[in-house]
Amino acid sequence: MLNLIVNIVLPSIILTKFSSATYLGPVYGLLLALSLPLGYGLYDLAKTKRYNFVSILGIISIVLTGGIGLLALPLEWVAIKEAAVPLLIGIGVLITARTKFPLVKKLLFQIANEALIMSKLTTPATQQTFERKTLRATYLVAFSFLVSGILNYVLAKLIVTSPPGTAEFTAELGRLTAYSYPVIALPSTAILVVAVFLLLRDIKTLTGLQLETILKSK
Repeated sequence: MLNLIVNIVLPSIILTKFSSATYLGPVYGLLLALSLPLGYGLYDLAKTKRYNFVSILGIISIVLTGGIGLLALPLEWVAIKEAAVPLLIGIGVLITARTKFPLVKKLLFQIANEALIMSKLTTPATQQTFERKTLRATYLVAFSFLVSGILNYVLAKLIVTSPPGTAEFTAELGRLTAYSYPVIALPSTAILVVAVFLLLRDIKTLTGLQLETILKSK
């Protein structure tokens, strides 16, 4: 809830309602709106000490959005930036699949009992099947970011049509931020949920464990 308020709700309200010349103006409105998610992101990184790829890319995205608006860069850069961020995350997910630290496995073992699962995969056949199913989940997660990138681009092209640096442009950024959650995040999250569900189902089949046993108890 706090993430939604800081990253979506408050920036959208500031950009759409308080960035006109009557209130903050487009420049100060944009700066204030971007300072909230940027400040929260930096605070969270400092607090958790987890400087991961996704968090850093999110901060870079905020800085780029501010740069496009403040420097009045060509409008098409907004759509390009909106599409590039999830696409880069998707590429990062695929790259980790070939390393010792695959992202999907790390996410899985945040909620599943790694030691118990691996103890049940006692044969080369079950181990290979587990790796293959994990790779399939990786492709699905990467696909979810591809979908997000495409939707980001289309949404940005439809909503953000005014020249950067204007009050209209700032307000359109606010609408883009507000619409991005239901239009982009929900479909992408649905694909991610399907990937996790299929992987847990496969683990259940391979190990003979029940779902309640596979998942970590709080």
